[in-house]
Order: sequence, then structure tokens, then C-alpha cells
Amino acid sequence: MKIVSALLFVFVLGCSNGSSNKDYTADSSMAGIAVSEEALKIEQFSSPQLQEEQKIIKTARLAFETKDVEATHKKILQLASQYKGLVQSDNSGKDYNRIFKNLTIRIPTESFQRFIDGISEGVDYFDQKDISRQDVSEEFVDLEARLKAKRTLEDRYLELLKKANNVKEMIEIERELSNIREEIEAKQGRLQYLQSQVSMSTVNVEFYKTTAETGITQSYGQKMKNAFQGGWNGISVFFLGVLYLWPLFLVAVIVIFVLRIFLKRRKKH
Repeated sequence: MKIVSALLFVFVLGCSNGSSNKDYTADSSMAGIAVSEEALKIEQFSSPQLQEEQKIIKTARLAFETKDVEATHKKILQLASQYKGLVQSDNSGKDYNRIFKNLTIRIPTESFQRFIDGISEGVDYFDQKDISRQDVSEEFVDLEARLKAKRTLEDRYLELLKKANNVKEMIEIERELSNIREEIEAKQGRLQYLQSQVSMSTVNVEFYKTTAETGITQSYGQKMKNAFQGGWNGISVFFLGVLYLWPLFLVAVIVIFVLRIFLKRRKKH
């Protein structure tokens, strides 16, 4: 009987303790979630699952001279199509002694080196050949872990929202949810950008042909016409130059006039 009485006393005491802790648990739920966010981050970073495939962003910049600009252009477009690439920009131009084209191509990363090798065939010398590889694996894993933690935290706040007792609690929880969702969207955007850069490499290609500055072939009659025009232009320039010097001529005339008067007076004396 003594043992039974003792067990009943412990049971009653336990029930009273449980009821007294109930309000404390409800009041401290927000603080518990704040702590759990940090715990989730630590859990994600300490997980052994992070030994994943490396995430590498590959870019290349090539510049070279070619004997036939159009043929080289056609060849590069064919290679881009062969390796399922996307031509992002295609520009051409001409300066004083060369014709050139610039291409920016996004190519699937698995075909990056084969595409570069295809362009390099037949090129004797590169003015520029830069190939870079940026490892973003750490940032990628970091973003994924933080995104997962934020989504878990969002789920916990949604559970709290269902249990909110008044409007004030609902507003506070919804404000926190809004902040969490903004962070989730920002991290998702960054992840998508990195994934795009990793899956599709960027290749910038510039090629050109040097041309002799011979001008347009002209007939003999056209050359004579140009010669007459050039002579007339030369005479016009000469007379214009003389007109610019009119003050000098005026001063010279005055000086000559004064000297003549002076010399005449001397002769008289």
C-alpha cells in the first residue's frame, strides 16, 4: 500500500508540472524558432552529404587572324549548332585596314573543350587565347544548405500561424514569413544564375582579315577629273590664304608710301 501511495503522489506531481509548463512553451515558441534557424544551419553544414560534383564556370576568349572571314564565321556557326550552342551576339565591322567579326556563344559545358578545339583547327597563331575556370562549388553548397534551412523555417512559421491566438501574433508571424520568403527568392535566383553559368559556358571569339589600303579602282578619266578638281581646290586655298593676310599687305603699303615721301623730301634738300 505504501508503494502504491507513493506512485500516485509522483503521478499527481508530474501532471501538475506538465500543466504549469504548457504556457511557458507557448510563450517561448518564437524564441525557439529563432534558435532552431541557427541549429538548422549548423546541421546542414556539418552534414557529410556535401561531397558532390564540382560546379565549375568555364569561359574562353579567342582572337586570331584568318584568311577568309566569311568561311571562318560559317565554320564557327556550324560548330555551335553541332554542339547545341546558343549564339548570344554576332557583330561585324571594318576599320582602316581590316575586316572583323565578334561572336559570343553559350555552349554546353560538356562540349566546351571540343568546341574550342574545333575553332582552333587551322589557326596558326592566336593573338589572344584565355581560358578560365571558376570553382563555385562552395558557394553552391552554401546556398543550397541555407535555402533548405530557410524552407524548413518557413514551414515552422506556417505551423505557428495556424496556432496563433490573436491578431498581433498573426501579424508578427506573417512579417517574419515575408522576410524569410524574400531571402528564399534571393537565394533561389542566385542558385539559378550559378546553375546557368555552370551548365552553359561562355566563349567570346574575335577573328579578322587584314586588308591592303588600295582604295577603289578608278578609270583614267576619273583620275583626270580628280586632278582638275584638286588643282582648282589648291588655287582656291591659295587665294583664301592671301585674303587672310590682308592686314599684312595694308601695313606694307603704308610703309612703302611713308618711305617714298621721306625719300622725296631728302632729294629736295
